[in-house]
Amino acid sequence: MDRFQDLKQKYASVLTLVQTQGVRLTHLHVQDNKLVLQGASPSESTKDALWTQIKAINPTYDDIAADITVDPSLPQVAVAASSRRTYTVQPGDSLSKIARQFYGNANDYMRIFEANKDKLNDPNKIQTGQELVIPVGR
Repeated sequence: MDRFQDLKQKYASVLTLVQTQGVRLTHLHVQDNKLVLQGASPSESTKDALWTQIKAINPTYDDIAADITVDPSLPQVAVAASSRRTYTVQPGDSLSKIARQFYGNANDYMRIFEANKDKLNDPNKIQTGQELVIPVGR
């Protein structure tokens, strides 16, 4: 098998996500011995799910280059359960504290805020008992 087929097989689960989640690829080829994926995702959460899958296959991603933008005009597909998790706010919590717990970096709190704009107006105002979506991946 050639390098292109080898890499397509290695990253088959990523390519399945591309197909099932409405990602529009503009390029899929091998360049400099890497699989190059270029395209647009219908949402940030779908893009995150792709990166989560890529990192699960190869945490160093030294044989893949993915340039995925977000194009909200693309049709939305139902979010896969694996790309979402929730967290119930506890007394004393802040988005920074929750971000540190899930991502290891308090400065990632805006990722959680962006994913919960339907229920949060201010990243500094969360309430005990609120259920927040915690985006997975990068």
